[in-house]
Amino acid sequence: MDIDSLINLLQWPAMVVTLVAAWLVGSRNRIKRLAGFICFISSNLLWVAWGWHADAWALIALQIGLFLMNLRGTRKNAEPPPA
Repeated sequence: MDIDSLINLLQWPAMVVTLVAAWLVGSRNRIKRLAGFICFISSNLLWVAWGWHADAWALIALQIGLFLMNLRGTRKNAEPPPA
C-alpha cells in the first residue's frame, strides 16, 4: 500500500474520532467533556492531514476554525461552573 492510499484512509479514523468526540462533549461529566474536546482537536488534525492531501482547502479552513473553537471549549470546560 502506497503513502497516498494510507493518507486517503485517514478520513475513516477522522470520522470515527469526530463521532466519539461529539458523544463525549454531550456528557454532563466534566472529564468526559474534556476528553471530547481533546478528541475533537485530534479529529481536526486528522481532517487537516487528509484535506491537505485531497486539496480540500475549504475543509482545512473549517477545521482550523473548529480547532480554535475546541481550544476555547477546552478552556471553558476547565473553569469552575457558575455558582
